[in-house]
Amino acid sequence: MATTTTTEVTIPFVEALAAYEPVLGLEVHVELNTATKMFCGCATEFGAEPNSQVCPVCLGLPGALPVLNEKGVESAIRIGLALGCEIAPWCRFARKNYFYPDMPKNFQTSQYDEPISHDGHLDVELEDGSTYRVEIERAHMEEDTGKSLHIGGATGRIHGATHSLVDYNRAGIPLIEIVTKPMVGAGERAPEVARAYVAALRDIVKALGVSDARMDQGSMRCDVNVSLMPKGADRFGTRSETKNVNSLRSVERAVRYEIERHAAVLASGGSVVQETRHWHEDTGVTTSGRVKSDADDYRYFPEPDLVPIAPSAELVESLRATLPENPALRRRRLQSSWGYSDLEMRDVVNAGLVETIGETVAAGASPAGARKWWSGEVARRANAAGTDVVPYAASVGVTAAHVAELEGLISSGRLNDRMARDVWDGVLAGEGTPTQVADARGLRLVEDSGAIEGAVEKVIAANPDIATKVRDGKVQAAGALIGQVMKELKGQGDAAAVRALILARLTGAPSAE
Repeated sequence: MATTTTTEVTIPFVEALAAYEPVLGLEVHVELNTATKMFCGCATEFGAEPNSQVCPVCLGLPGALPVLNEKGVESAIRIGLALGCEIAPWCRFARKNYFYPDMPKNFQTSQYDEPISHDGHLDVELEDGSTYRVEIERAHMEEDTGKSLHIGGATGRIHGATHSLVDYNRAGIPLIEIVTKPMVGAGERAPEVARAYVAALRDIVKALGVSDARMDQGSMRCDVNVSLMPKGADRFGTRSETKNVNSLRSVERAVRYEIERHAAVLASGGSVVQETRHWHEDTGVTTSGRVKSDADDYRYFPEPDLVPIAPSAELVESLRATLPENPALRRRRLQSSWGYSDLEMRDVVNAGLVETIGETVAAGASPAGARKWWSGEVARRANAAGTDVVPYAASVGVTAAHVAELEGLISSGRLNDRMARDVWDGVLAGEGTPTQVADARGLRLVEDSGAIEGAVEKVIAANPDIATKVRDGKVQAAGALIGQVMKELKGQGDAAAVRALILARLTGAPSAE
């Protein structure tokens, strides 16, 4: 057995899977991008001054009554439809009662036994192209809580803090909680399935336009439920719930860690505690939070201050007509149109570049050229800056139109790749568009055939040994000559044309002229 940086013990993943079958349950919370909160008119802007977006309703002051956000209900229905759920013709809110400092009302307005949508599914594609069907139990409406800020400690958590503050700006923001049915049968691929599901769900939510689904900002977050049952058993084990996991990578790691931890507890003859746990990104482990409550402990009862919701069939069908193309189907269509291999498309998807490359192709670039520059040069610079490609491009002002314009300068024969990288330097320095930078820096491939031929003859004459090797059939030796000719042309020659001319001179092969 291997001990983690905490006092808890794990066993290797392979050993855990040899003895136990993992069972997953994922609860994904999606903050809707409505202009106002779920039950009041307060703004929902992210990053506003603490407690600047509050009112008597979202603060739970006596006598304040909620009014339902119509746009929030419509967004909830659209999410349910996109997940293949049944939309309830009649549903209502309930009060979920529990005390927590960031709950100013001491209850959360949510839905319990009567959710607005239920019984759907989502087929998620795994890395090898296979699919796993995730059954959706429900997608219900509720409100978000405020945010506790623990001050004075080293970790930002309550343990070790000297005092805590509460920001209620987030309290009352519309949430959709999407709950899966127990996910069984994934075996060793359970961590991958969990990540793929959350990624697919994020794609759908973003395509619907109902949320920016920024896991790093908390507008989409996942609670990861894990339990184990011995191989051949038919009863689920005791589950743990790792709260508010906020990245795809962390979802995968949290599932894997909890499988290893549960297995160690069970293998030692112990019992898994039903509890909530905290995920630690820096150490890759979870730690105990609080004993997990069951539904009865929350004393659910119908919300008396809100009337039931009864969406008409006509409304549901009108919202169904607004659904976008399924993101997975769209990716397959684009892959076929762009001519990408499975690996190339997977890299584009993982880098979050599908929309960006689509915009670049629409601006006139070839699919191959768009992928080459976004996944190559721009990605390299983004990695150096320690960020993802799309946020990096936005921060430095690089657009799809810039990439398309640069690719056009290359395909037209004005620039080679080395010169194009110099152009990027100018664009990033704020010198203008790619064409403006190329003009200002005098970057243009040498078009004077006499100058190119002169450089080729000079280099051949200066390197008779290499020239002899090429004449004797060692064509790869021409690379050294090409490099020297390009140096003579100060990097402004067409390497392919130079190569063809060298081979024509030394082997009699037809040149590109």
